[in-house]
Amino acid sequence: MNIDRLWAPWRLGYVQGDAVAEPIVDVTRWRPGADQSCFLCRAAAAAPEHDRPLGVLERTPLSVVVANRYPYANGHLLVAPLDHRATLAALTADQHLDLQRRITAWCGTIEQSMQAQGFNVGLNLGHVAGAGVPGHLHWHIVPRWSGDVNFMPTVAGVRVLPQSLDALWEQLTKAAVEATP
Repeated sequence: MNIDRLWAPWRLGYVQGDAVAEPIVDVTRWRPGADQSCFLCRAAAAAPEHDRPLGVLERTPLSVVVANRYPYANGHLLVAPLDHRATLAALTADQHLDLQRRITAWCGTIEQSMQAQGFNVGLNLGHVAGAGVPGHLHWHIVPRWSGDVNFMPTVAGVRVLPQSLDALWEQLTKAAVEATP
């Protein structure tokens, strides 16, 4: 069998189960009930000048959108409430609506800027359901293209992510600004 090798150093921490190396940022705006070890709480609380190193693409009064550091596919985003909430029942109606609007808007931005042809959008509720951060709800937006094999690899477990997270952040923040009326 011919084996392809791809270098993806950003995945090592995830594969080994190590804690995510967070960029050092001065977070002085923790939200009530925030878990200071939660990367989503950190993204929600950080000042805007730290958005790029944290992968924050958008922050509304109720939610935050972050580029996934361990993406299943290029453009994989996480959409989360600003508040550290573990269940859907813990969200207000306004939070539910804002989160769904962010998912809709970012699918449109990715479709336009990355020519995505479809999406997997999902939420894992609880540790046993696969939630990597079971205490902080977050939806996954995973762009898809015809013929891709990245979501469920079909060739010897090979996944190819052709763009760095920093370049993705640059592309999507520019596209979001251009899409704003």
